[in-house]
Amino acid sequence: MPTAKRQVYDNAIYHIVQRGNNRQRIFFDDKDHEKFLLLLKDYTNEYASELYNYCLMENHIHLLLKVFEAKSLAKLMQGLVQSYRFYYKKTYKYTGYLYHGRYKSKIVENDEYLLECARYIETNPLRAKIVEKLRDYKWSSYSFYAYGKPSELITPNPLYESFCEGKDHLKAYREYVLMPRMYEQIIDKSLRV
Repeated sequence: MPTAKRQVYDNAIYHIVQRGNNRQRIFFDDKDHEKFLLLLKDYTNEYASELYNYCLMENHIHLLLKVFEAKSLAKLMQGLVQSYRFYYKKTYKYTGYLYHGRYKSKIVENDEYLLECARYIETNPLRAKIVEKLRDYKWSSYSFYAYGKPSELITPNPLYESFCEGKDHLKAYREYVLMPRMYEQIIDKSLRV
């Protein structure tokens, strides 16, 4: 069965998900996470894009990014996943498929979804019960928005400043992210491969 053509547009924002093959781990230690983030920085710079939010889980990744030219999305993702795959295969003497097919991409078409998508991405470690407190998970963009931790990788989400005008942004973001949402289990199921 042929693969459906991906919808891509100039100046569009995408929620990207890439899973390990058979849900296998793609990150084992800090060195793996650091390598992936270094590659991500290189490829977002090379293909004129902005990374708003991310979360690296053991067996999958979530990215929320904007590409300025539609053709850049495929090139950025191809370079990123192939480069990490080469690193992984060499490091772990691995043969076979690292990823479960193509990455999934969902276009973020409205402002209401932009912050909710960012929140969904960053709360993955809580929903997966990897940490009890989100601040303890260091492989996401949460610390940038919730605690002001500097990052050369992240471009601030365009709605970050405006969603809590006149308030302490860091505190308001923490409250916003940690407020439970009923729909999360439904979304988690729909994104499973």
